[in-house]
Parts: sequence; structure tokens; C-alpha cells
Amino acid sequence: MPFLSAQRIHDGKHWLPEGTVIEVSHAGEVLFIGTLPPNSFRDLVIFHEGVLAPGFVNVHCHLELSHLKGVVPEHTNLIPFLETIPQSRNKYTEEQKKTARHDAYNELLLNGVVAVGDIANTTDTLDVRSLDGLHVCTFIESIGFYAANAEKSFGYALQSYGAFASQLTGTEQLKQAIVPHAPYSVSSALFGLIDTHAPDAPISIHNQESEEENKFYRSKEGDVRRLLKTLSIDDTEFIPSGKSSLQSYVEWLSPSHPFIFVHNTHTSREDVQFAQQRIAEAYWCLCPNANQYIENRLPDIDMLISEGAAICIGTDSLASNHQLSVLSELHTIKQHYPALSWEALLGWATHNGACALQMQDVVGSIEVGKRPGILQITGLDGVPVVKRVG
Repeated sequence: MPFLSAQRIHDGKHWLPEGTVIEVSHAGEVLFIGTLPPNSFRDLVIFHEGVLAPGFVNVHCHLELSHLKGVVPEHTNLIPFLETIPQSRNKYTEEQKKTARHDAYNELLLNGVVAVGDIANTTDTLDVRSLDGLHVCTFIESIGFYAANAEKSFGYALQSYGAFASQLTGTEQLKQAIVPHAPYSVSSALFGLIDTHAPDAPISIHNQESEEENKFYRSKEGDVRRLLKTLSIDDTEFIPSGKSSLQSYVEWLSPSHPFIFVHNTHTSREDVQFAQQRIAEAYWCLCPNANQYIENRLPDIDMLISEGAAICIGTDSLASNHQLSVLSELHTIKQHYPALSWEALLGWATHNGACALQMQDVVGSIEVGKRPGILQITGLDGVPVVKRVG
């Protein structure tokens, strides 16, 4: 087998020493990492410009919304965005939806993604999960704000869970978990049913994407009430906690779950500290291009770093993004936080993401025995380009 080398190699956590080579089988399994003796196998080393790194892990994506690309204008803010999506998502034929999600799946592959955390409100994505290009963890969202209807709402999610769980996995790893959509769309009773369904399953939740979410939990005021009214949801039984949304709903879930907090655009230092004191395994997923698309704002990344947050990367959907490119997300972060090192950024997009999806035994890092997918990345400090090479 040929050996691969480059100007720099990132193993998912750190830069490897200069002169390191990697041997990868035809099946993509890493067989060897190290240096070669002088003149030994030198003619078998394929040297690449730029950087070699493991395949990207997209922790948060909505493939089933791919047909809504460009439907919602930029900078609408979150509540108008959420009002538009349910009004628009079913105005397309099944063939249009299928074509869009298959195109999106192929876009992920083209952009170097090897594993994805895919959000599902339907079973539409069963067809793309059956393809053999990606490891997929499907997060089946349960939605229901009426406590009295919690069992019924959870039953819908449970039916979808059964369909995904019964799907043959083939050669790739498929997982699924039932998760809450967001703090403003799930009752405390429904949170409880989700919590007890699989106590060790990852919990992925749209978290503090708008300050209106915190306002609703503190005082039951603001645009979330308007959203619920638009959706014909009666919020009479909701009692505000006087605290932020995160500090409220985390108390309803067991700390045994690995948590993936997604977006975090309006998450405070106190929220991060609150979560990390109570949860053994917390990941903070950033989707910067989507945050800019919807609210023209980014999370406080310096604060997250200072609190030791385990950061990972998502793209959200094509309804809120121009492309499904993890590298583009990293480039956006780098533009706004130029002091951040590429060593850290690449770790967020690979190893941390794999840990968030509980797939670190398979992907996310270049280690002997794993099949992480090897990427060549050029133009990191200019216009970055990615290509799969192993």
C-alpha cells in the first residue's frame, strides 16, 4: 500500500511531527502512522500539498429540509424563520424533496464529511441513510408543548424511531435517538419521556438560538409567545422559571446523557458553567454560517473556550445556509476569531464531533485500526479547498 504524507498532518487532536507518514488500506483503514527509515519505501510515499486530516464530522444537519434552500431570506431573525418553515416545507412534490436531499447528501461527501448528526421530523431520510457513504446518527425530534398530550407526541417520535432502528446498517454505522426539538416546543412532561426512553443516548437540542427563548422562560414574554400562537399552541399551562431556558430544562434531564447543545448564540457564561457542573459529557455545537444567515450573530466563542467547552461543528440546513461545508464553517470562525489556531479548529471538526456523536471508535481521528477518511486541505489561510485522498 502507498504511504501518505504532507506538509502538515493533523490527527484529529494535534499536529503530528514533521516527516510523519500514514499507510491506509484500500478499505480506508489506517494501518501505520510514523516515520520511515532513510530510503525505506521512499518511492511509495505520496506527498500532498497543504494538510492531511481526518474526515469531517457534521454534528448538526437537517437533510430533510434541503428542498427549502433560498426560501427564507437572510437575517429574518429566528422567530420569523421558524414561522416560515412549516408554511413552506410541504409545498413541494415528493420527487423534489427526494432530489434535494440526495443532492445535499452528495454535497456532504464532496465537502469531506464522513459522519453526520441528522435531524429528523419525518422518516423521509430513510432513503439517504441506506446509502453507504456516511455514518449517520439520526436525531428524531419530539415536539409537543401540551403536557396532557405528551404520551401522544412521544408516540409519533417512537414510531419514527422504530423505522430508523429497523433499517439494515450495511457496512456503515447507523444510530438513532429521540431528542427534544427546543426548549420552547417541548413540555416538561415530554422532556421526561425522552429522558427515560434511553438514559445513555445522546441528547441534541436547539439551544438559545434567540434571546427570545430566554425571555420566554424568565417572564413568559416576547416573540416566542407569538410563535406559539401562530402554531395554534396554547401556552396557558406554561409557568416561567425566572431563569434562562438552559438552566430550566437541564434540570428535567438525567446527567447520564451526553448532551449536544446546538447553536448557543445567546448562551451566557453562567449557562455554560451551570451545564458543565451538572453534566458529565457536554458538547457545544456551533453552526456559524446559519447563525449569520438567520440572526447575523455568532456565539461568544472566546467565552466557550475560556470555560473549557468541548466545541464541535454543524452546518444546520440548506434552509439556513448556502452550503453544507464544515470547512466553510471553520473559515467563518477563523475570520471572526483570527487568533484561533487551525490545530484547535480542525480538532473541533473531527475528533470532538465524533465524540459528540459517540462515534469516536470509528471516525474522527487518524489512529491505527480506524477508518476516518483522509482529507487533503489546501488554502487554509486563503480560500480553503478539501479533497478526499484516503
